[in-house]
Amino acid sequence: MIYVSSLGGLVAVADSLPSFDLLTLLSPAASERDWSGLARERHVELTFHDIVEVTPDLIVPDAEVVDAILEFGRGSIAERPMLIHCWAGISRSSAAAYAIACDRNPGYETAIADELRKRSPYVTPNRLMVQLADKQLRREGRMVEAIARIGRGADAFEGEPYQLPLNWPI
Repeated sequence: MIYVSSLGGLVAVADSLPSFDLLTLLSPAASERDWSGLARERHVELTFHDIVEVTPDLIVPDAEVVDAILEFGRGSIAERPMLIHCWAGISRSSAAAYAIACDRNPGYETAIADELRKRSPYVTPNRLMVQLADKQLRREGRMVEAIARIGRGADAFEGEPYQLPLNWPI
């Protein structure tokens, strides 16, 4: 299972899990944090802005970021959940969860996107991250189309934590 959370909801979700692998996706301006209190097995922290095009003075997600996200997903063992968080739990973390689920389940891009929307009305996965994952996974636009079809999520400052199945069909 993939657990997705905002930074604000992270501790509550982490406390509900006996162990997990943690993926942190925050902006460079985010203050340094001590992650040692979380009972995680592995922790990968990636730093970039939640943007969808090159913008001066900001770090755009790129192929290296998406590679690191996919490698994080591939490095997790099936018995241990993944916990992915970003600032709001809406864009970067949802794009990462979607990419990891699609990587593990070729051909289920539309079903995974539909389930993503079903489990969280707030998610709006970062389009650039999805586009890069689609290209790297050679999905020929299926991931991009599936996310475009579910549309923008409901307005929210912060999403509620949700879970996304890792193995399909569910």
